[in-house]
Amino acid sequence: MYKYLDKINSPRDLQNLNSEEIRHLAKDIRVFLVQNVSKTGGHLASNLGVVELTLAIHSVFDTSKDKVIFDVGHQSYVHKILTGRKDRFDTLRQLDGLSGFPKTTESIHDAFNTGHSSTSISAGIGMALAKNLTGEDYNVVCLIGDSSLGSGLALEGLNFIGHSKLDMLIILNDNEMSIEKNVGALSRNLSRLRVNNNYRNLSDNVKSVLSSLPYLGDSAVSVVKGLKDGFKNIVVPGALFNELGINYFGPVNGHNYDELVNALVQMKRIKGPKILHVKTIKGRGYKFAQQDPTTYHGVGSFDVSKKIEPYNKESFSDVVGKSLVKIFEQDEKAVAICAAMIKGTGLDCLKQAYPNRVIDVGMEESNAVTIAAGLAISGLKPYVAIYSTFLQRAYDQILHDVCLQNLPVTFLVDRAGVVGEDGETHNGVYDISYFSTMPNIEIYSPKDAIETEKLMLAMQDKNCPVAIRFQKGISYNLGFDKNSDDTASWEIISDKGNSSLLASGKMLSIALNVQQKLKSVYDIKIKVINTRRLRPLDMQAMEKIENDKYIFTMEDGVLPGGLFPEVSMYFVEKKQSPKLYPFGFSNEPIAQGKVEQIYERYDLTPDKIAYKINQIMNSKL
Repeated sequence: MYKYLDKINSPRDLQNLNSEEIRHLAKDIRVFLVQNVSKTGGHLASNLGVVELTLAIHSVFDTSKDKVIFDVGHQSYVHKILTGRKDRFDTLRQLDGLSGFPKTTESIHDAFNTGHSSTSISAGIGMALAKNLTGEDYNVVCLIGDSSLGSGLALEGLNFIGHSKLDMLIILNDNEMSIEKNVGALSRNLSRLRVNNNYRNLSDNVKSVLSSLPYLGDSAVSVVKGLKDGFKNIVVPGALFNELGINYFGPVNGHNYDELVNALVQMKRIKGPKILHVKTIKGRGYKFAQQDPTTYHGVGSFDVSKKIEPYNKESFSDVVGKSLVKIFEQDEKAVAICAAMIKGTGLDCLKQAYPNRVIDVGMEESNAVTIAAGLAISGLKPYVAIYSTFLQRAYDQILHDVCLQNLPVTFLVDRAGVVGEDGETHNGVYDISYFSTMPNIEIYSPKDAIETEKLMLAMQDKNCPVAIRFQKGISYNLGFDKNSDDTASWEIISDKGNSSLLASGKMLSIALNVQQKLKSVYDIKIKVINTRRLRPLDMQAMEKIENDKYIFTMEDGVLPGGLFPEVSMYFVEKKQSPKLYPFGFSNEPIAQGKVEQIYERYDLTPDKIAYKINQIMNSKL
C-alpha cells in the first residue's frame, strides 16, 4: 500500500534509502498518519510537523542505545512508526493498545515516559550525568517545543546545563505553537532568530587573515575574539543560549531532510551542551491541519476529505466559560487565567468579551497559580482554569501561595476524572486527593450543567480558596434540583432505604443507575445523596445517615485522599458506625481506552456496582 513505508521495519532500514526516496517516505508517513489518526483519534498536527526531523534523528542516532527524549511526547508517532510499531497503529490510544506517548515498557527505543511538558531537558541531564558516572557511551538528545521551553522546569534545566557543561543536544522544535498560539517574551525572541550568514562569514574571514600575519597572528585573533563576543550578543541569533553557556546553532529548515542530517552530524561531533534550532510547520502536508493546527492538535475520528467543523454541542468547559461571562458582567474585579488553553478551557467566549481580563501565561501552571495569588491579595477575584492533570504541576503554589494565605482564588478544574484515550499521564484522578491535604480550600463537584453554573455564581462571594471540578465532554442535565436555593449542602435525592450511596459529579448519574438496578434486580432500596461539596463535609447530611446500615462512596478519582477517607474520619469518634465501602480507582496507573471501557475494567459500571452491593448487603463479601 505504501511504496516506501512498507520497506521500513526498523530505523536501520533508512540507510537503504537515498535522499529522494526519503522525501517519498516522508509523504508516505504523512498519508499513513492522517489515515490512521482519522480512525483512532490522537495528536495529528504536531506529528505532521516533525516527519523529516524524526527521519533525520533516526538517520544519525541509534535510538536503541542513544537516549532520545520526546518532550510532552505527543509528537512521537513518527518515531513509533520507524521503530517497528506501525502495524499496531490501528490500536493507537485504544484499550491495551499502542500508547499515544513514549512508553519505556513498549519499546527499547523509548528512553523516557513523557506526557506533560518541559521534562525532557531535566531527564536528559540525569541521563548525561549517569553516562559520566557509569562510563557508558551514548548520546543524549532532547526534542522540545518552543512553547515547552518557556516553562520553569525547562529553564531550570537550561541553567544547569550551562553550568555543568554536560555533553548533550537539545533540539528546539520551533513551530510557534503549543496547542494554541504561543505567548511570552521567549517565544517572541525565538521568532526573530535567523542565521546571520554575513556575520559568520565576516568572523571566519577576519580570523583567517589575522592568523596569517607574521607578527600579530594569534594575539590579534585573541583581541578580536573579545570584540567579536561583544558584537555577537547584539547581532547573532541565539545569544541568550550562548550566555547560558549553551552553544546555539540554527535555525535549520525542519522540512529539509538533507540539511537536518548535516546539522545533526555536526552536532554529534561537537562536545558539550548545544542547542539546534529547527523551524517546522505544525500540520505540514495535510492542508486542513496546516491551515488550522489548533483544531487538528488533538482530534477524534474524522473524515479526511473534509475539514473538521466546530462542534456545536455544549461541553462542560463551555458552560464554565459562559458562566464566567455572567460573573464578569457583575464583577469588574474578576480576572481569568489559563495556561496555553483558552479554547480548551472554554474561555474563548470570555476572551472575546473581556480581552484585557483573560490572561494566558503559556504552558506555565505554577506561574499561573502564583499570579492568581498576587491578584487575589491585591483585591481582585482570580479564576484559574486548568486541566486537572496539569494543575497538579502547581501543587506547591496552590498550597504555599494560595491556601496557606487563605486567598480567594477559584480553581476551575477541567477534565476532572478519567479522560480516556490519553491514558495515565492525562487522567484527572488526583485533584481531590491533593486538594484535600491543603488548609482552607473548599472542593465542589457539580452533577450537571445547571448545577455547574449555579455553583460558580454562588462562589462569587467566597473569601477562601475554592476548587470546582468538572468532567470532560458534552454537558448534560439530570432534570432535578431538590434544594435549588442551596448549592453548597448535599442534595438528598431519595430518602428510602436504610443505606446510602454518596456520589457527585459524573459518578452521580452512575449512582442513580445503580439505585435503579438494586431496586429492579435485587429488590434493594437505597438512598442516593449528591455530595457536591466534597470538602468540608455537609455535617447536617452526615447526621441524617449516621445510623444507616451501610454507606457506599462512589468517586471518579483515586481512593486515597478522596471522599471515602473523609467520611471514615467522621465516624472515628462515633460510638457506632455504618459499614463503609468505597467504589473508585486504586492508586495505580489507569489504563488508556474509551472512558466506558475504563469503567468496565475497574468494575465501576452500574451493573457491577449493584452486583457487589447486593453481595455486601447479603454478607457474601
